[in-house]
Amino acid sequence: MVRAAAPALGLLLLRLLQLLSLPAARSSRPSGPGDLLYVSEYFSQSAQKLSFYSWYGNAKLFRFQVPEDTVLLRWLLQASKGKGPECTSMEITVHFRYGAPPVINPLGTQFPSNATVRPSYNLTMTLSITLQNSTFVNITTPAAGDWFIAVHLPQAAGKIEVKGFSTPCAYIFQPDMFVLRLVDVPILEPDTPLQQTIASPARPLHVKIFIPEYTATMQFTLRSCVANGTKVCAIRVVLGSIMLPQSFQKTLRCTGTADCSLVLHSPPWEKWLQIMAEDLGTANASVSFEMIASFTACKPGSTNSFLNFYNSLNQSQSTPALGGGPNASTPGMLGNTTLPAVGAANNASDPGTFCLQNQPVIREDLDVASVRFRVINGPSIPVHSEFPTLLLFNLNTGMDSGGTLVVNLLLNETSLSIGNASVFACMSAASPMLTLNTTQNCKTAFFQGYPLSVTASSTEATLIIPYPETDNWFLSLQLICPRGQGECNKAKAKVTISTYLTPCFDDCGTYGQCSLLRRHGYLYAGCSCKAGWGGWSCTDNTKAQSVGSQNLATLLLTLSNLMFLPAIAVALYRYYLVEASVYTYTMFFSTFYHACDQPGVAVMCIMDYDTLQYCDFLGSVVAIWVTILCMARVKKILKYVLFVLGTLLIAMSLQLDRRGIWNMMGPCLFALIIMIMAWVYHGVKRRHCYPTSWKRWVFYLIPGITLAFVAISVYAFMETNDNYYYTHSIWHILVASSVAFLLPPCDKHKKPWAWSEKLICRYQICKNDREELYAVT
Repeated sequence: MVRAAAPALGLLLLRLLQLLSLPAARSSRPSGPGDLLYVSEYFSQSAQKLSFYSWYGNAKLFRFQVPEDTVLLRWLLQASKGKGPECTSMEITVHFRYGAPPVINPLGTQFPSNATVRPSYNLTMTLSITLQNSTFVNITTPAAGDWFIAVHLPQAAGKIEVKGFSTPCAYIFQPDMFVLRLVDVPILEPDTPLQQTIASPARPLHVKIFIPEYTATMQFTLRSCVANGTKVCAIRVVLGSIMLPQSFQKTLRCTGTADCSLVLHSPPWEKWLQIMAEDLGTANASVSFEMIASFTACKPGSTNSFLNFYNSLNQSQSTPALGGGPNASTPGMLGNTTLPAVGAANNASDPGTFCLQNQPVIREDLDVASVRFRVINGPSIPVHSEFPTLLLFNLNTGMDSGGTLVVNLLLNETSLSIGNASVFACMSAASPMLTLNTTQNCKTAFFQGYPLSVTASSTEATLIIPYPETDNWFLSLQLICPRGQGECNKAKAKVTISTYLTPCFDDCGTYGQCSLLRRHGYLYAGCSCKAGWGGWSCTDNTKAQSVGSQNLATLLLTLSNLMFLPAIAVALYRYYLVEASVYTYTMFFSTFYHACDQPGVAVMCIMDYDTLQYCDFLGSVVAIWVTILCMARVKKILKYVLFVLGTLLIAMSLQLDRRGIWNMMGPCLFALIIMIMAWVYHGVKRRHCYPTSWKRWVFYLIPGITLAFVAISVYAFMETNDNYYYTHSIWHILVASSVAFLLPPCDKHKKPWAWSEKLICRYQICKNDREELYAVT
């Protein structure tokens, strides 16, 4: 055990040495009163075998948790490949994203029409001559929370590989993460100056400030800067953290003697904001300065609607039982319990005393990555021109980022008092957009939101966000007039809002299957498309098969099994009743399995898919087994014992591994060995080549063996996803035809259809055919 663990321990130490090779200026132990304490942490995940890409399930997903106050994040990406000749040069694509799995599109397919997708940050690692490749990725001041890495190989070739027939090359990927975080980061309090000092240009200063809820703007000011006793200095201040694929850090450059300030509109609510300051001077001298930050709050309107809703629930629960007295409620009273009107809640506050109106939302968890949001007293809500209407959607559980967020707005035309007005909406994370009437954009301090709008001419708008970031999401709505807000004259409109989180949008449509994927404890969903359809939600019909092509494919795969009818007829004619039964079983289940296995609309399943598949595989292997044993011409009692014993063993092996090549090759080889031994025994006993007739070889055995070898070649080397319908149908035809040729003739002294005479007559003439048992005509 110690020897086995030593290489792994050495490799781990090597990785730590590689990751710990940080800039020397970043000390890990305070040496003076102005120094900060750095703490390093190391995270690793198990290596994964990569797959060629055809849908999102082929990408390997890794999830890391970056702690708070991290100032440096370093990833060590390690890729390796096998040593065999099948391992060629390969490009590995690595995608990064903060807050949710990366939304990738390696195949260049289309997204749904209303989906808004931003390309992920990615890099490529190449494995050519060397067997390994290591790459470092450094990120300064990363955002705390979930970081995801998705890795995949290039597009799949589409060839159907028979398991066990060939050995594919193994491409392995493993990420390791090292973080350097600060302990006891100085905190900047609102409206309180904070004196700080930068010891040298190589050692930046880190400060953080907490943004309270309902913060409209934040003003940051740097003043009283002194360097080397003079009031002339150069400092660069960076506010915010890096979030891939897009990062909206704000930079403030302070030079000279004047104070400098920066205003952030809609900073992230209830989060720590990282602030980094570094000296741009060349002299190795300390720089002291003063920081101050102030907030402007946006007071929300009354939330009486939620309180009234809560009180109405309490009153309903405390109502006396039916029939309990004269004041007892009646069934009609209970059934007609209504919630307070939204308008009453809105009138509870004077619009001049607040700058936004809250609309409480209830989150209802339905299933994994499946959530429905219900607006209290909704779904129709009033939208005003004086202030935005705000809705909060809680998606910060850590398990919501693996689905698809869908937002639908429907404008009530009758409620729109001004015909040329429009309702502008913005869906954003971390903080809402509060200045829709002035800017009419959808960008907060550190997040680019998703805009929507509805008008009298276009009353409905839909937004689809695949894999939304883990955060609180806000929907801001406001009534906008084209000639200015004065034209609206306190007008309002009513908008019906439908918001939900679903694993897959539209359940991947008619030509897709929504699959739930898992990486350790994290669950996410993806669409697997079929019938040539593609795209994130299987809505791209660029390469889709027509309905006629789907019907043709179904007919080819099912009707080609009718080629077993000649084999069944030959078996019955030659009195091979057990063999004929096996061929009938195989033909039946192969026909209906392929009728159920179709990717398009031409599908018919008479029973469970898995049952049909198992019966099809079992019938195919057993048909080969009984055919070869029948050709061996062993004694009947031994033949039937081998029939039953082989069928039981084949059923067991298929249950263990249904697609393994040895489930078919094993019985075939064993049956061939028995047949060769029997033929050698007959040849030695007769002192003549067995079978003895050259006609049997020329007209039956050689054509049958040729058809069987061609069928195996087509099955193993020619099948792809594109030509599967044709090549597999050819496989059916060739295999069934070879059986008709390979079945041996009946016994010399047994007349064809002799079994019918046994059914008619009440007696049986016994024949001594022991000597002629192995005769071949």
